[in-house]
Amino acid sequence: MKSFFIGNLEVKLPIVQGGMGVGVSLSGLASAVANEGGVGVISCAGLGLIHKGHGDFLQNCIWGLQEELRIAREKTTGIIGVNIMVALSNFADMARTAIAEKADIIFAGAGLPLDLPLYKTADSETKLVPIVSSARAAKVICEKWYLNYNYLPDAIVVEGPKAGGHLGFKKDQIFNESFSLEEILPGVIEIANSYKEIKQIPVIAAGGISTGSDISRLINLGVSGVQMGSIFVTTYECDAADAFKQAYISAKKEDIQIINSPVGMPGRAINSAFMERVCAGLETPKNCPVHCIKTCDYTKSPYCIIRALYNAYKGDMQKGYTFAGANAYLAKKISSVKEIVSILKAEFNVANA
Repeated sequence: MKSFFIGNLEVKLPIVQGGMGVGVSLSGLASAVANEGGVGVISCAGLGLIHKGHGDFLQNCIWGLQEELRIAREKTTGIIGVNIMVALSNFADMARTAIAEKADIIFAGAGLPLDLPLYKTADSETKLVPIVSSARAAKVICEKWYLNYNYLPDAIVVEGPKAGGHLGFKKDQIFNESFSLEEILPGVIEIANSYKEIKQIPVIAAGGISTGSDISRLINLGVSGVQMGSIFVTTYECDAADAFKQAYISAKKEDIQIINSPVGMPGRAINSAFMERVCAGLETPKNCPVHCIKTCDYTKSPYCIIRALYNAYKGDMQKGYTFAGANAYLAKKISSVKEIVSILKAEFNVANA
């Protein structure tokens, strides 16, 4: 596998570990992937529930991100990124904190991060990478950033409809081949290449990537690297509870379903007893603990997403559920990050033999 650059950062293993919250990818998983030469990513979602005791939820989130970055830095000298959902009510706090703490990269999705460069300081070297699901979104971000901040993305992640978690597609587009990753990639690559005289913007493919053969195929389509999430959930280093990981191992293909999220976007998750209660209207929230999502109105939400994801992270699968990519059912056992990377490299080499 060939390395690539995000700005002046050399990504020796062309794999970005997807940011997974609540609590699924923290310093443990991120540092393990970074130690293999990839980009390890800490998710900001719900950090204030995981790191309590430093004030209110918003203050806990700031302290929690500082702490996760500190721990990651103790475990690796590799590249550590932070994933911040644009839909988070504390998006600005998390962006400022990531930059102040010198995170290597901010990945921002679940909405268009049109003001992300606003939070950069004069001496900041943190790279800014939007996550998009269309060429149109990539074009809008590049134009707005360049016009308003004289800044262009340091890379662009293109997330296709087979990704886990929140999806940037309408429900009728998710299984439409016209919106497949392979179909939307060329347009985004074209947008990135249109700025090549000003800045090299590598494109990173994401969503449903499970093997070294997949990586080879996508690199041959013109991307510099890939983002992979689900494959790293069933690792010893993943920060979620063993019961969370076991949900992946036990899942069958038909268990992975598209659900409605309080964020206002469709999401892909593993069906569970909790989701069945949601469908029956039995998990309607009675209050809003922290107002974690800008777009969430708890009086209209089918369930409280931060509570559900936090419960799952802790291993209480009766009161929560697991987001997962379309191919998460392929997981058969718990492995180390090193073992998974070794298998991916071997598969990649076979594909390129």
